[in-house]
Amino acid sequence: MKTDEFQNKNSIDLEPFYQALEDDPKLLEEAIEILFGMVNFEPKSIKKLALIIKKDSRNLFNEIAALSQSNQDKGNMPSCCSGH
Repeated sequence: MKTDEFQNKNSIDLEPFYQALEDDPKLLEEAIEILFGMVNFEPKSIKKLALIIKKDSRNLFNEIAALSQSNQDKGNMPSCCSGH
């Protein structure tokens, strides 16, 4: 969901929160970890989040796909060659 759409649905001004996330990468990382922790307990939310990432965050989706492919490629190699 895009920031503007989310703000229109709520009367609370979240702009300072968004600005803080943009200004502090560590804060953003912590917020994402909390979000993933919350979503992890709700299977329907996992699918919704995945669809949002695929639709609205193409760069993130491509990065996840590349990491997934990289992990699959490592799984096909003998343990002597996988870098371990």
